[in-house]
Amino acid sequence: MKKKILTVDDSRTILSMLLQTLETAGYETKQAEDGIHGLEALEDFVPDVIITDINMPRLDGFGFIERVRRNERLRATPILVLTTESDAQKKERARKAGATGWIVKPFDPSKLLDAIGRVSA
Repeated sequence: MKKKILTVDDSRTILSMLLQTLETAGYETKQAEDGIHGLEALEDFVPDVIITDINMPRLDGFGFIERVRRNERLRATPILVLTTESDAQKKERARKAGATGWIVKPFDPSKLLDAIGRVSA
């Protein structure tokens, strides 16, 4: 059975790159353009891994991660942050919110797939 990944990012370009990378690698993907849409997607899609941006409209990545972690069904789901941010304080805030890992954009597809493999093993 294919592993499922939810990607949450307000950039159509990044979503397109993620879709191509993940589907080529054999993952089933669902996409959302911000944290609110990501939470809505999780109502009927239970991913093995979530990849989220930090800077998004309506609900940013920090709020999204915190709300995902409040959901008993998703509490243990690995969450990778994929963002242009590299600030240590933001990384620590994401970790405290419940993020599993941090990847800086632009991403290297092979490194992203390696990170997904590590957190979903």
